[in-house]
Amino acid sequence: MGSSALLIIATVIGGVTVALQAQMMGLLDKTIGTLEGVFITYAGGGLLISLVLILMRGGNLGAWQSVPWYAYSSGALGLIIVGAIGYSAPRLGLVATFTIIVSSQFVVAALIDHFGVLGATTRPLDLSRMLGIALLLAGIWLTIR
Repeated sequence: MGSSALLIIATVIGGVTVALQAQMMGLLDKTIGTLEGVFITYAGGGLLISLVLILMRGGNLGAWQSVPWYAYSSGALGLIIVGAIGYSAPRLGLVATFTIIVSSQFVVAALIDHFGVLGATTRPLDLSRMLGIALLLAGIWLTIR
C-alpha cells in the first residue's frame, strides 16, 4: 500500500474518531457539564499520551526549545475545540455542529495558507478555493435552517 493511501486511511480514521468523540463528549456535557466533560476528555488523553511517552523514553521532548512560542497554545486551543464540540453537539446535533466547525476550519485554513501565517507554506486563495468555501457556507445554511 502506497504512502498516499496510508495517509488517506489515517485521515479517514481521524475523521471517524472525531465524530465518535463528539458524540461521547456530548453525552458527558449533558450528564455532568461542559467543563467537567472537557476535563475528563483531556485528563484521559493526557494520561494515555503520558504512558506512550514513558514507554518511548520521552520521545523527542528534548527539542522543545526549537518550537515557536505560539505553538504551545495548541493545548489551550484544543480545550476550546473540545468544549465547543461537547457543548454544541447535543444542542445542534452532530451534522450541524460539524458542518459549522469544518466550514470554519476551511475559511481559516484558506486564510492561513493564503497569507502564510504561523509558519504555513503560502498557497494562494484562487477562484476554485473561493468557490469551494462558498459551497461550504451554503452547506451550513442548508444544514441548520
